[in-house]
Formats: sequence, structure tokens, C-alpha cells
Amino acid sequence: MNGRKYDIAIVGGGLAGGLIALALRHARPELDVVLLEAGATIGGNHRWSWFASDLSADATRLFEPFRKEGWGEGYEVRFPAYRRQLSTPYHSLASTEFDAGLRRMLPAGTIHTGIEAIALDATGVTVTGGGRIAARTVIDCRGHAASSHLRGGWQVFLGRHLRTAVPHKLSRPVIMDSRLDQHGACRFVYVLPLGARELFVEDTYYADGPLLDRRALSSRVDAYCSEHGWHGDILGSETGVLPVITGGNFAAFQAERRLPGVTVAGARGGFVHPLTSYTLPQAAECALAIAAEADLPGQQLAALLEDRARRHWRATRFYRRLGRMMFGAAEPERRYRVFEHFYRMPREVIERFYAARSTTMDRARILCGKPPVPLSRALGALLRSGPPMADKAAA
Repeated sequence: MNGRKYDIAIVGGGLAGGLIALALRHARPELDVVLLEAGATIGGNHRWSWFASDLSADATRLFEPFRKEGWGEGYEVRFPAYRRQLSTPYHSLASTEFDAGLRRMLPAGTIHTGIEAIALDATGVTVTGGGRIAARTVIDCRGHAASSHLRGGWQVFLGRHLRTAVPHKLSRPVIMDSRLDQHGACRFVYVLPLGARELFVEDTYYADGPLLDRRALSSRVDAYCSEHGWHGDILGSETGVLPVITGGNFAAFQAERRLPGVTVAGARGGFVHPLTSYTLPQAAECALAIAAEADLPGQQLAALLEDRARRHWRATRFYRRLGRMMFGAAEPERRYRVFEHFYRMPREVIERFYAARSTTMDRARILCGKPPVPLSRALGALLRSGPPMADKAAA
């Protein structure tokens, strides 16, 4: 790659970087694009899931070529007080299929894994070993990094891919099962039926801190599977620690990540649903926006994405306020009641919530009625933005 100048260099082969490369391939196939990833594969070890209503028609088309799971009959949720089935179609994409799909669709030589960027600037990327990759435009998609300028809590999870000894008979995803010991957080288990004898089971916590105790979460997944009669072979697993943003100084956050002339996208640029930690809808829309403006000089594209991120921050203020109420007003063992209350809403309200497109009427409906947290404590929580985000921690 040394001595060659690319039109666009994308640093970070996660969801955001991969989708940008794909959107550019569709919209501007004549451009010379390179996608650099420090790991061995594109997408790492992840599973991304989304509701059909999360995506625009153009964003939906981006995902059409990938091999993925889908449940047209919808999903269900389970709480101590009730359970409910919703008809919104649901989809899930494994990072192995994301990697395979991109390698199939992008031109040979676009993807370079095992290459770590040590410095980015407006004219290119310096990689380990002293190599230099020149580019007209550089896009930084290296993923979320903890920042003291953001405040909030954490979503901590451990997921397991299981092949059961006998058919599990689960026909649709269980997005949230909160009928569990909460262990000092808002805890729920998430289950995807990937086949007649395959399941993905994830133990998830909305927690005050970023500690991920793999041993404890693994034993709880064992117990949950045993309770449901799911025994068999473990095919794989994944863990994650994601930010649940309740406030902060977004201008300072952007300044902390800004490299003159370098475009910042993905979670690193602030393109995340602050309460659910979803990034997929935002990653798809940003990829389409970048592809539409691919001829802009690096400095202008960087400014365009910064402005887009600021507008996204303003547009998602409601969800940060809900997060403050959940973390600041609800006792940890009772936080699940926030979701229990939410899932009594009409299906369309729930769809717009996950897509970060809640209307004024939606917001009123979510906040009205019998509150799942004490009103006085909720009002007090709104006056606080939460503790600074700490670094990730795992055990």
C-alpha cells in the first residue's frame, strides 16, 4: 500500500467502517477505497440486531446482500407482571457473515486486516512498522472510547451461541426477559432462536459501573439455559461493555476526538442511541450520507459529520433524560420496571423509540400514567446528568 494514494481511507473495520465502505462501493464504485482493521476479521466478534422499523428503505437495502437471521412474525418480552408479543419484524447479523459479505462485495485489495493505525491526519494514516497510507480523505471509525466528558451508566453483557441436544421449540426472539434476580442492576436475558437447535442467549445489565465479571455472567447463563431445558454444545460467545449516556459536554467530547481534517464516524463520533446503546441505524445513515458527499475535501467532510453528530445529540436529548431517571431515580433492583412500563405502550410508539424518532406525543405517552419511579426522585434525577463515564473494566 505504501506509495499509493487512495481516494478514501477508512480506519476501523467495525460496523460503521464496513458500512461506509459498502455504501461507497454502491454509490461511487470508481473511487479507490481502503478499509484498515487492526483485528483479524472485519466486525470482530459481535452480533448486531435490529427492528425492521429502525431503518429507512435505503439503509435496509445496504443490509440485503448479507446472510442474516430474520423473524417476520415479530418478538416477545417477558416481565414479572406480564408478557407480550409484538409483530415488528426483527433481524440479526453475525460479524462472521458481515466479514464474509464485505469480502464478497468489495473489490479485492480494499480490506486489510491485522494493520493497526498509530496516527491519523488529513493526508493519510501511519501504521505499525512505520508504513504510510496516503489518502485524499481519512475517516476514523475506531469505535467507542470512554470519555470523562460524557456521563451515565453502562450496558454490560455476555452472550453465548448454543447448539441444543434437542429442538428448543422457541419460534421467535425474546428481546427482554426480566423475570430474574436483578443482581444490583436492571437485568434481562435476550434470546434468539437461530435454528431448530441453535440459540443465542445473552445476559444483559444496565449497571452503574463498567465491571464485566465473565465468570458470574457465564454461570447465570448456565442457570438460565438449564431452567429452560437447553443443554448442548457452546459454539461461541461474546462480551461487551457499552455506554448508556445520560448527559455530558458534547462539544468537549468532539474536541477530544477531533483530528484536523479527519472525519469521525460511528460510536467514536457520538452516533449512538444514548439509552439503548444501538449504533446500527445511525451507522447505516452515516454511511449513506458519506457516500452522497464523497467528493468533499477531507476538511469539509469532517465538518459535515461533526455537524450531523451535534444534531443527533440534540435530537436524542429525551432518551438521555429517560436514562437519568432510570439510573438516578430507580433502585437498581427495580429498574426493570421502567421497561415494564414502556412495553405497555402501542407498538408504533415502541418502534419509533428504538429508531430514536419519538414524536412529541410519544414522549408524553411514555412519561404519563403511573410512573415506574417515584416522581420526586425522577425530578431530582433530571437535575443531575450522572457520573462521568469511567474506563471499561472486566474480570
